[in-house]
Amino acid sequence: MATYDLIVIGAGPAGAAAAIVAARKGLSVAVFEKRGYGRDKVCGDGLTPRAVGALQQLGIGLDGAHRIDGLRMIAGPRVRELAWPETSRFPAHGAVWPRRRLDAALVDAATEAGAELYWESEAIPTMDGERVVGVKANGQTYSSEMVVVATGAPGQVARMLGAERIDGEPFGLAIRTYVESPRHADRHLEACLTLVDEHGTAVPGYGWMFPAGDGTVNIGVGALSTMKNFKQLNLNHLLDSYRGLVEKTWDIGPNLERPRAWRLPMTAQRRHGPGWMAVGDAAGLINPMNGEGIDYGLESGMLAAELFAADPATAPIKYHLAVGERFDSFLRTGRRFSFLIGHPWILRNGLKLAVGTEAIAQITLGVMGNLIDSDTPGAAGRVLTVADKALAVADPVLRRTRAAS
Repeated sequence: MATYDLIVIGAGPAGAAAAIVAARKGLSVAVFEKRGYGRDKVCGDGLTPRAVGALQQLGIGLDGAHRIDGLRMIAGPRVRELAWPETSRFPAHGAVWPRRRLDAALVDAATEAGAELYWESEAIPTMDGERVVGVKANGQTYSSEMVVVATGAPGQVARMLGAERIDGEPFGLAIRTYVESPRHADRHLEACLTLVDEHGTAVPGYGWMFPAGDGTVNIGVGALSTMKNFKQLNLNHLLDSYRGLVEKTWDIGPNLERPRAWRLPMTAQRRHGPGWMAVGDAAGLINPMNGEGIDYGLESGMLAAELFAADPATAPIKYHLAVGERFDSFLRTGRRFSFLIGHPWILRNGLKLAVGTEAIAQITLGVMGNLIDSDTPGAAGRVLTVADKALAVADPVLRRTRAAS
């Protein structure tokens, strides 16, 4: 039986970040990934300034990424282009980095730090009573003092540990493909906030054009589960509809690959327990207002490894409390907000307001860029605090009258 200090299940950004930090601190680390090296992950590929800041903390160079200086928001006829703000916490730029290359850069750094990577190896936690004591993979058993669960959307591991999505809470679905465009080197992400389905119903979500700087653009759409008839929503039709809106302005060619969809979990029933911690998507750390979670994945992975290295015995509960303090208030506000915009008439009028004035558009920019959390100073932080209190009062009504069938 091989023994490690830390085992990580999943080699995405969250798992790789945990492995990098732990290995650099001199811990023995194993990472199990069910796919092979060069794995692709269906994703929008956009990196917020927050994500870039986390990558800089990890010492990951962004030479292979396309720099993004801001966000272009579209709501009907209204277009507002804003630069990422200069803050003391995050750099004033983001990036687009296709996940195949981003994830490879992160696992290469983990390997260089001393972590062992087990590719094409599906790992399942092994238990001693209620405590996770390692994993089983490739017909063998591997033991460790701690297991970091970085498995993305809920699956078998989440079911075993009780880390599944909370029933009744919102989640998202998204779909993307790549197209060629002469605007592939554009330095702004573009988000169209006013989407409608094939029946003309307003969709809580947005369409995006994320220029990759390599001749291609990542084009996609995402939607929240709080809309009416969400189960009948056809993502391929929604993507085709959005494509019609941007075809001329971006001069796009045919799809370069078949559009692929994925699920966005936005809650988790548990994110820690004896001998384990869940990070990133597996912990439900996704912004309900933009579907983004790479930055939260990097931060939570780093945090889990740091706390484990400091004190293995207290790491799970300290991790749970630290993640809660940093993210929970904002993410709760986002989930409540998603029930609000699940009502079409509120959605239509609210989005006009979101980009209608410079001051409110700056707050929208902060929300879309994951730049707001419990430590955010200034107007954006105050507005979100007030919004959370107001939505807390309205939340029971919003849920009872939710548009979703």
